[in-house]
Amino acid sequence: MNDSEPLWSPSDEQREAAPMTDFMKRAAAASGRAIADFDALHAWSVADREGFWPLIWDYCGVVGERGDRILVDGDKMPGARFFPDARLNFAENLLKKTGASDALVFRGEDKVERRLSWDELHALVSRLQQWLVAQGVGTGDRVAAMMPNMPETVACMLAVTSLGAIWSSCSPDFGEQGVLDRFGQIEPVVFIAPDGYWYNGKRIAVRDKVAAVLDKMPTVRAALIVDYLGEADAVAGSIDRASALASALSGFSPGAIAFERLPFDHPLYILFSSGTTGIPKCIVHCAGGILLQHLKEQRLHAGIVEGDRFFYFTTCGWMMWNWLVTGLASGATLLLYDGSPFYPDGNAIFDFAQAEKMTYFGTSAKFIDSVRKAEL
Repeated sequence: MNDSEPLWSPSDEQREAAPMTDFMKRAAAASGRAIADFDALHAWSVADREGFWPLIWDYCGVVGERGDRILVDGDKMPGARFFPDARLNFAENLLKKTGASDALVFRGEDKVERRLSWDELHALVSRLQQWLVAQGVGTGDRVAAMMPNMPETVACMLAVTSLGAIWSSCSPDFGEQGVLDRFGQIEPVVFIAPDGYWYNGKRIAVRDKVAAVLDKMPTVRAALIVDYLGEADAVAGSIDRASALASALSGFSPGAIAFERLPFDHPLYILFSSGTTGIPKCIVHCAGGILLQHLKEQRLHAGIVEGDRFFYFTTCGWMMWNWLVTGLASGATLLLYDGSPFYPDGNAIFDFAQAEKMTYFGTSAKFIDSVRKAEL
């Protein structure tokens, strides 16, 4: 095989069954023009933004009030506003599904394996939301998390955004200054961290780092310590303003989740630049833009549909974590992995894929290069 030959091409049957093909047919009907291939679809999406984006909204089943206006000041950049009359909630769109099937499946190297059903995820988000409200968290507040890629992280994000508060995260391997350089800028009112994490088969303690970070973030009213190593109570008990997750939620029973519907451009996430040229810069993403863009990419380009088992190798410090979690909006099961992908051997991720019948595999170029070098 030479470099110009594709590694794989879909069959005619696969092309015909693809969501992208179905969407092109709907786009042709909606626009009244011939849309026979991707180039034609792309050309229409650029030429008729006020036709394309409402069709994405409807096709992907977005929950919320769309409003009458689609685009205002479309010739301005910055300044253009999409769906200026819309009201929606990001978490509400990710929690449309209920039931006993898997919502989240988690593997922390070879140390921890857990799964949450859709109903269990709803229950956890409800209790977290009630705890956040009790701390006075509301629309526009920032919540920062230094967390592994585990189910509680997803649930915390959903609880935070259900209230219209703003989520920001990094991974627990960040150094103290790296955490402060990011979260110190956004003045969070709640901080979420684990009791530690596993990497390459080793227990990595973070108690001292969590205490040091909290000492330098006076805006934090309360901190949650999530159990991963079995030491959450001890860690929380030794840090001012901190509570172990299980203890914090003990007084709350699951109930209906209240979703605060807000404008399309209400802030959802704060991400950060790499920090290679000074302190990392804040990058704010809005709820409506993230939801529609991710749904477009996942439903059409990635072909993700309800029942898929969706994996992306990422930490909570990379924007692909934010992309991964939106898979819940399509009814996909998220397969979460935390730790070294090469522990106890180079087949860890591939064993996970086989065991959980992974249907979508996402990773980084660095991982692929490492696999190639290891001749796996």
